[in-house]
Amino acid sequence: MIAIEAKLEVQSAKRAEFLEATKALVEGSRLEAGNVSYDLFQSTEDENVFMMIEKWEDQAAVETHNTSAHFGQFVAFAQTALAKPLDVQTFTV
Repeated sequence: MIAIEAKLEVQSAKRAEFLEATKALVEGSRLEAGNVSYDLFQSTEDENVFMMIEKWEDQAAVETHNTSAHFGQFVAFAQTALAKPLDVQTFTV
């Protein structure tokens, strides 16, 4: 199993738009073959800091996800909404 943690710090002016964009990403990702879980968490200390935690059956599922339309749309949007570069870490379980 592959686990991915992505820390996202959003510009406050883009927060509402970000939350709307992540709904589509989470919903689409959860429907993908090989997805175990896909969740967004908000920091308890800063309302503009989020952690996306994903679990996938294998690397092939991750690669398929990374080429999906909903992921591509989110990545394009995130480039305009993030206050800092995306911080991603990948783990095997």
